[in-house]
Amino acid sequence: MTDTRLPLEGLVVLDLTRVLAGPYATQMLGDLGAEVWKVERPGSGDETRAWGPPFVGEHSAYFLSVNRNKRSAALDFGRPDDLAAVQRAALAADVVVENFLPGDLIPFGLDAASLRRVKPDLVVCSITGFGQDGPYAELPGNDAVLQGFAGLMSITGEPDGPPLKVGVALVDVLTGVHAASAILAALVGRLRGLGGSHLDVALFEVAVHSLVNVAQGTLATGRAARRYGNAHPHIVPYQTFAAADGLFVLAVGNDEQWRRLCGALGEPSRADDARLASNPDRLLHRGEIVDWLARRFATGSRATWLERLRAARVPAGPVRDLDEVMADPALAGRGMVSHAALAGGVTSDLLALPWRIENARPPLRLPPPALGEHTAGFRARFGG
Repeated sequence: MTDTRLPLEGLVVLDLTRVLAGPYATQMLGDLGAEVWKVERPGSGDETRAWGPPFVGEHSAYFLSVNRNKRSAALDFGRPDDLAAVQRAALAADVVVENFLPGDLIPFGLDAASLRRVKPDLVVCSITGFGQDGPYAELPGNDAVLQGFAGLMSITGEPDGPPLKVGVALVDVLTGVHAASAILAALVGRLRGLGGSHLDVALFEVAVHSLVNVAQGTLATGRAARRYGNAHPHIVPYQTFAAADGLFVLAVGNDEQWRRLCGALGEPSRADDARLASNPDRLLHRGEIVDWLARRFATGSRATWLERLRAARVPAGPVRDLDEVMADPALAGRGMVSHAALAGGVTSDLLALPWRIENARPPLRLPPPALGEHTAGFRARFGG
């Protein structure tokens, strides 16, 4: 960035969320320069503080992943002085983000309607499992439940195996991204004179929306999608293959790449086979193509095949374990990893925001906080 200021500098965010979707959204706002105050339950705090091992000192890796660039205040809504301080903070903030069940904040005067009666230009983002109304509104919802309920598990796994969940809480992560996007849109609207907003973000709807082409296929045909393992339902060849010494992914996305693949494997005549000329044709002959490639790739090393495929500009890459990924110099070289000193005299590497502005990545300004580390600062900032 040519200007060292961050885009959301001067914006105040009150974070009443916990676990993953909400903290992910508020971390994005903090990364972009917002002043984020995370209010937590005294004694225990955000549940993810205890979700481990692994721990770095007293800090769980889970909590560290979504709570940088924030301050923590430990306050009890059941104590009048604490509640009054939180209410003042909400009315001093530009944005309030919460993930309580619908109605649970009404007794505390922290629900969107109560706050916006006093401050109409406030942006309030409510993150729930199923939304503020509808037949499921009163149900709690978390990522694992929603992966099943929204159909994501039904399309994940081997064709002859059981439905499986994705290996990370993807619905929560995507909900965090959508919540942050909605907040930014609401802030732009406020700048244009549209006033404040109450944003209703539901994990269920994000999960269904994120099924994109698979969901659209069911809308178009009325038929349930099925599992394809590591293959693609609409593109061939587009899946993992086993070389003599390891797995890699081959992703042939168009007919030109198919022709280049055939040439790279020394069989250019296959590219002239009219039965395989287009992707719809290749879908009809999935078994034949996959069998040919599986036999061919089993004869050489992964490195050999990747070198040949990349030289031919055919998309392909190894299947790697996370320790190998985290040691990749490309991450550190582009500033995706920063080093943080944490409370308790320990340190840890942390990931950064996955994009840059004017060739600069927003910096780590505050490490993930200890529980209540900034309670006194919160009282000084907002009174109480």
